Amino acid sequence: MKKLVTVLLTCAVAVSVAGCAAETADSSQVGDDAQILQEEDEEYLGESIEDHVIFPVSVEGLVGDTMPFYDNGEYNVFYLADQRNGSQGYHPWGLIRTTDFTEYDDRGVVLNYGEKAEDQDIALGTGSVIKDSEGRYHAFYTGHNDMFEPKEAVMHAVSDDMENWEKIPEDTLYAGDDYAKNDFRDPYVFYGEEDSCYYMLVATRKDNKGIIARYRSADLSTWEDAGVFFENDMGTDSNLECPTLLEYKGKWYLSFSDQWPHRLVHYRMADNMNGPFTIPQQDIFDCNGFYAGRMETDGENLYVVGWNGTKKSHTDSEDYDWGGSMVTHLLMQHEDGTLTPALNPAVEKMLSNEIAVSPTQMTETATFEEGDISFSGEEYEVACFKELMGSYLIKTTVKDFDKEGMFGFCFNTNEEKVGRLNIIFNAATGRIEFYNGANIMERSAQSYVEYDIAGKDKLDVSMLVADGVVSMYVNGEIAFTTRMYMSQGSDWGVFGIGSKAVFGNLKVFK
Repeated sequence: MKKLVTVLLTCAVAVSVAGCAAETADSSQVGDDAQILQEEDEEYLGESIEDHVIFPVSVEGLVGDTMPFYDNGEYNVFYLADQRNGSQGYHPWGLIRTTDFTEYDDRGVVLNYGEKAEDQDIALGTGSVIKDSEGRYHAFYTGHNDMFEPKEAVMHAVSDDMENWEKIPEDTLYAGDDYAKNDFRDPYVFYGEEDSCYYMLVATRKDNKGIIARYRSADLSTWEDAGVFFENDMGTDSNLECPTLLEYKGKWYLSFSDQWPHRLVHYRMADNMNGPFTIPQQDIFDCNGFYAGRMETDGENLYVVGWNGTKKSHTDSEDYDWGGSMVTHLLMQHEDGTLTPALNPAVEKMLSNEIAVSPTQMTETATFEEGDISFSGEEYEVACFKELMGSYLIKTTVKDFDKEGMFGFCFNTNEEKVGRLNIIFNAATGRIEFYNGANIMERSAQSYVEYDIAGKDKLDVSMLVADGVVSMYVNGEIAFTTRMYMSQGSDWGVFGIGSKAVFGNLKVFK
């Protein structure tokens, strides 16, 4: 099987796709047909339908680490503004407001970095916001200066409206002797109801290992070291960046991002604020295309908000950069307390205008009937669809698939209709994988998550494609987010590699 697939993709599947090429007159004709279909879709949708922003960037440039804070019916998502403008200072705090993560009001920079090179906060880092009992807002943020020793400190600012902040430099908190002075960041502050005390979690290091330290305060001004709250339990020495701790419907959840080697957002759960925290069987929400996720709740809904990075040189085949587009997952709580990401119903409702789609090209052994694409298992099979511009939702149920098969979604196909960008369900290895190149047998997956595909009877897939980002939800159990610039304006399709599979009831919504 592996030899077959290697030959298949290294030779650009010339034999298998010969029948596909024969079904269309030439590439220019395909382009004309796509234009006609696009016009038909516009007529179908009507002028009242507009594209929606699903994965927002910043009016300042791009979105880095996010810091969601719910207050008075609104999510206030503070973020590190990745301006990339070459200035000495960098990463001021911006603010995006939303009620349900379907519409966004970007207020731009609200808390700026220091003015002088010798300022501790010539660069801002991640932090959090809390409101005190008198209704005043407090921001705790990382002040970073590469020219300093220590490089990092926790700093404090106050505001009456969350848009105009007054810094309080005398409240600056530095790491004590027990912690790494140059790794002391990402403060998360919350109020402990049980002992009427404020707590702060800080990502730092102790004994050459990533930990989360805890501090306590009665006045949000002076802080007492309360010791190590949580140690890296993943068998690595990685830092535990951007921690969150909150209570949601009877459970306490701790989240953090491992700075290396995998760069994934993890979570732990406990029955009370102090733990002990247990590791759920699936302790991640997404792949490495989603980073620095922080949780927030309005009491009813629970979200995790992070970012999907741009690519170097803004080229699909390159590695990820820092910062990019904001990505938000709704988290569903199950009876055992575990959490899994799911498509936000508000987003699904927003993208509810169905577009009639049918393959523009298809290999001879594949069939299309009543919205179902069926593959026979004959080498490489593909069904291609015309390009869609803007924001859209693809939904399908994959069923009757080989338990050791490989099948998935392709974008930006080459002349032989092999995707240059491929999301693959690899049942044999039990992984969902993303390859940012056509020859998957000679490349390593840029992103992957472990997922028991062979143990599933079907795969219910909802895929958001917008703003150069693709975010897929599978069975309400796992998300899979990737950067694909060419998911816009290029064709896409579904495929099987020597594997039977049915992509049932395939629909597209805009």
